Amino acid sequence: MEIKACRLCPRECGANRSKGLGACGGGSFVKVAKAALHQWEEPCISGSNGSGTVFFSGCPLRCCFCQNYQLSAQNFGKEITTQRLADIFLELQDQGAHNINLVNPTHYVPWIIEALGIVKHRLHLPVVYNSGGYERCETLRMLDGLVDIYLPDLKFAESDRSKRYAGAPDYFDVATSAILEMYRQVGKIAFDQDGLLKKGLIIRHLVLPKGRFDSVAVLTWIAQNLPKEKILLSLMSQFTPFYRCAEFPEINRRISTFEYNHVLSKAQELGLKGYMQEKSSAKEEYTPLFDLSGV
Repeated sequence: MEIKACRLCPRECGANRSKGLGACGGGSFVKVAKAALHQWEEPCISGSNGSGTVFFSGCPLRCCFCQNYQLSAQNFGKEITTQRLADIFLELQDQGAHNINLVNPTHYVPWIIEALGIVKHRLHLPVVYNSGGYERCETLRMLDGLVDIYLPDLKFAESDRSKRYAGAPDYFDVATSAILEMYRQVGKIAFDQDGLLKKGLIIRHLVLPKGRFDSVAVLTWIAQNLPKEKILLSLMSQFTPFYRCAEFPEINRRISTFEYNHVLSKAQELGLKGYMQEKSSAKEEYTPLFDLSGV
């Protein structure tokens, strides 16, 4: 596929991806690091069999604490055709996946749309768009009617923090606009008879060290701008200092019980519903190994 002036993500780098790589690391072929059943998503996504997860290589963000940095920053993965991507979707369905979970898909949206078109009469699972929240609304609109479940992060409210830790001072404005577009597309959460999510929006927020006030600002925005009874919050305590955290001493540790409980209490006070991790969830087992399995 030829993209001669890429504007898919908010970086709008204008790269000619038929001749080189964009700021995200994406070229002219889809690049995938792993495709497998994944048990560590929210219970309504993973269910009993697992989520049919496809991890895409590269990333528009530059998070210094990324647990998947091998693929996001180091661009680990294998280039595949759009037909192969479509086949992977069907293989995951045959393995019993509850959904097709597209992880970090932003910079490959046109390829994903083409692959979904190839299998549209054979794929009978909800499609999950699982991203860092740093999205252009124009790109998301290309997916209207194709994505059933949006699973974005809302990482930061303060621009100084998003600039320092993710290289994106515009993160909050961009991500909140994107989340409103996601909700416009999928609307109210809906479950099947087994308690698995069929449609809707889950917003993830990872509490960071020395970030409790920023986290409260994130949760306050959610409560004030979205119908609390129609979305889910996934509040995560699993921060583990990975990748480049040693360069940022203030976050080169796990969060304290005090920090997490402060944010958890605010979520409860605001009436937000969903999934609230136990403080003990900060374990490296949440970090998948990338070995090109299933690709």
